[in-house]
Amino acid sequence: MDLRKLKTLIDLVSDSNVSELEITEAEGKVRIVKSGPAPVAVVTPAVVSAPVAPVAAAPVAAAAAPEAETAAESSGHVVKSPMVGTFYRASSPGAKSFVEVGSQVKEGETLCIIEAMKILNEIESDKSGTVKKILMENGQAVEYGAPLFIIE
Repeated sequence: MDLRKLKTLIDLVSDSNVSELEITEAEGKVRIVKSGPAPVAVVTPAVVSAPVAPVAAAPVAAAAAPEAETAAESSGHVVKSPMVGTFYRASSPGAKSFVEVGSQVKEGETLCIIEAMKILNEIESDKSGTVKKILMENGQAVEYGAPLFIIE
């Protein structure tokens, strides 16, 4: 695995509230565990074996359950995060937010930005309607599939 990519992953874990991250690629497997002030990375060479996805998926599913309950409490369409990163409501710190509660949005309109590996990704609405609720705070770390907005 590329050293720059490894450093980026370590920085991502240390800046988020994720305590453990494991990635398996053709070159090998990386497991980053936050145990104190700085995360520790363990790199192992690739070994052909049975996939271990069910074991890794269990903690993520448990963490996502409270968020799903919050989204289920409110009626409307839930816009979910397509990636892991940092949630931002505006294009820059002093700029006006893309949307506020009560804003009318059209399909394809930018709702927020998620920064992942130093790349700013605009997240667009997949439905037209009114923003009923914003479920994330500015600068908060988000996981894949986390609910971001509720649109009616």
